[in-house]
Amino acid sequence: MSMSDPLADMLTRIRNGVMAKFDSVTMPNSKTKVNIAKVLKDEGYIVDYKITDDGPQGTLSINLKYGSDEAPVITGIKRISKPGLRRYARVGEVPVVLNGLGIAIISSSKGVITDRTARASNVGGEILCEVW
Repeated sequence: MSMSDPLADMLTRIRNGVMAKFDSVTMPNSKTKVNIAKVLKDEGYIVDYKITDDGPQGTLSINLKYGSDEAPVITGIKRISKPGLRRYARVGEVPVVLNGLGIAIISSSKGVITDRTARASNVGGEILCEVW
């Protein structure tokens, strides 16, 4: 079965896994998903991710992170740019999520980066999702 928006599927799997208090979630692998998982790990939203080469495209496994009181670190994750309506931002228009408490993940000419990195690098791009 073909999927029209694999990135939205990834975000939904993470959102559902956090709500169900799963230790990890698995999904089909792609370069964009791995880059987003890398940004989430660097920003401290997930523990780690692992890529396994099984099946035609492989599997991406993401270990979710919880606080000391079993509260999830990711309280919200939202897809911004969709296949039917792409959302782009110039350098001065890069959004600030929850006054800096969250991050926006942006696909730019420098790769998949956060909103803070985009402002520091003076680049814009497609706003993929927001995480808080």
